[in-house]
Amino acid sequence: MSIIEPSPLIDGVQIARLKLWQDDRGFFVETFRKEWFPQRSWDIVQTNRSESRQGVVRGLHYHFHQVDYWYVPRGMIRAVMVDLRPQSPTFRASLTLDMGEANPIGLFIPVGVAHGFAALTNATMTYIVDNYYDSRDEFGVLWNDPELNLDWGVKNPIVSPRDMANPRMREVSL
Repeated sequence: MSIIEPSPLIDGVQIARLKLWQDDRGFFVETFRKEWFPQRSWDIVQTNRSESRQGVVRGLHYHFHQVDYWYVPRGMIRAVMVDLRPQSPTFRASLTLDMGEANPIGLFIPVGVAHGFAALTNATMTYIVDNYYDSRDEFGVLWNDPELNLDWGVKNPIVSPRDMANPRMREVSL
């Protein structure tokens, strides 16, 4: 059975340590169960797939009306998160976590936690959200803000113009 653990660094982030069932044919893994996250009334309305070349950095993004659940079935990524919730006991805390084929986990990211990832290899990520994409609920923080001092684990990152234009943390009003 998979084990669900709270993050020791960011309140509300949960890590699903997934159980693989393997034999000579391959493996099976249960990647998500609604019951793993009873604090959230899950209405899964959208699932997404992201393909990234090694060295790509995506983020930091955050939402006020959407949670994310990430799973990486191919390759490896470094997930990076920062708690942006002023009322949270872990406000401004950060967490980095390598996940993918060599570390098969699921990652629950609550509302108000900025999140992004760096592709440590060519990678595929699937993610489940509980709300339809809405550009009015899409916000960001500069991925390499020196005040945050985040370790993305890549040299010469490939970053979109949109993510390069995100404001620094001190410019964000929450």
